[in-house]
Amino acid sequence: MRHDFRVSTSQRQETPAWWRTEDWLAVFTGILMLVAVLVFWRPVMPAFKWTTTASLGTVFSSSNTFATFAVGGVFLALSTVAMGFMRSNVGRFVPGFVGVFVLAWVAQIMAGQTTIQAWGLEYVIFGLILGLLINHTVGVPDWLREAVRTEYYIKSGLVILGATILFQELLQAGALGLAQGAMVVSVVWYAAYWLSRKLRVDEELGVMMATAVSICGVSAAIAACGAIQGDRKKLSYVTSLVLIVAVPMMVFMPWAVKAWHIPELVAGAWMGGTLDTSGSVVAAGQQISEAAMKTGVIVKFSQNVLIGVAAFVLSLWWTMRSSGANAEKPTARVIWERFPKFVLGFMGASLVFSFVLDPALVKTIKPTLNGLRNFWFALAFVSIGLETHFGDLIRMDQGRPAMAFTGAQAFNVVWTLLLAWLLFGGVLFAVPVIR
Repeated sequence: MRHDFRVSTSQRQETPAWWRTEDWLAVFTGILMLVAVLVFWRPVMPAFKWTTTASLGTVFSSSNTFATFAVGGVFLALSTVAMGFMRSNVGRFVPGFVGVFVLAWVAQIMAGQTTIQAWGLEYVIFGLILGLLINHTVGVPDWLREAVRTEYYIKSGLVILGATILFQELLQAGALGLAQGAMVVSVVWYAAYWLSRKLRVDEELGVMMATAVSICGVSAAIAACGAIQGDRKKLSYVTSLVLIVAVPMMVFMPWAVKAWHIPELVAGAWMGGTLDTSGSVVAAGQQISEAAMKTGVIVKFSQNVLIGVAAFVLSLWWTMRSSGANAEKPTARVIWERFPKFVLGFMGASLVFSFVLDPALVKTIKPTLNGLRNFWFALAFVSIGLETHFGDLIRMDQGRPAMAFTGAQAFNVVWTLLLAWLLFGGVLFAVPVIR
């Protein structure tokens, strides 16, 4: 998608004040929620984990349901204020938000089943499916449509995500984990982007896919989409690819480790660098050994911390690109206007929670922040489903993005195994002690 930097005088006059824009209001929402958790608000986060229909009763218990809708009330209050500033129809937004929130809640319950968790299927895919199902059956009713605010939900969640991306975790990963993380992210990103362009995948989609493959899947794709102000349909497509490809990898990689007699630390580093979620890394690593699982988590942390760096660099690169050979070079003011402000909130939260706050406090509230972030992202993917037609995803670029993604993931698997062997296999350095 190409952007024209030249904006007419009439268009500039119609631009809302900065404090009425969705970008800034999402930053304010995320920051207000972070400050509230730090100062006085420690909500009991609802539990979603269940195994059988009998244990499902605990998810719907009165206490758990109350916790869910207590959190939902805060989300509704903050979102309603933001919609008021944006001069949206608040009267229609409120009932619509309740509907979207209930769907987001159901999506997390569906993903909470232990077998589904073991297969690495995340709540975002169930939120997308629920939204698509409504969109393709009864259609999106008018009372619900006003609350389909994908960008606002995603960016608010990303600010909170920044508070859980801690630079100390990168330092704890040690020199080997840091080296592998940096070489995986940089080399795999470029390889994935190059392959996408060779297969004539459009640039937006290529950037999102490259970021998802090289860093950590869904969260990285969401951050990349926000950084380049990308198309949400393309984000849903990338998310679907990530989760579809992850399932066979979770089965294949532990089997390959045992069949090929790969050393346990090399195996952990390999899985940590290629599997897209910390949960899947833990699940796969535990099939090998405790040491393999810990090594995988260390490597995964080193890559996760790079989400913020990647989002910041992508934002600058995308903002400063010219829109063609004859286009005007963007001025500093235009760059500032187009730069996604959530990145500032994301990086600011990460720096404050990494270097200013007491680490014990940060560790205590991190589960709460993860739960709040998950609700924002669930709201976003329900909204994506409600505004997307499934046929658009199936027909997207005649299957070329899927070819690019699987090719990039294949390269990622081979490259990361080589790095893991060199760094953790005793080839270049002594084998680290991880028990």
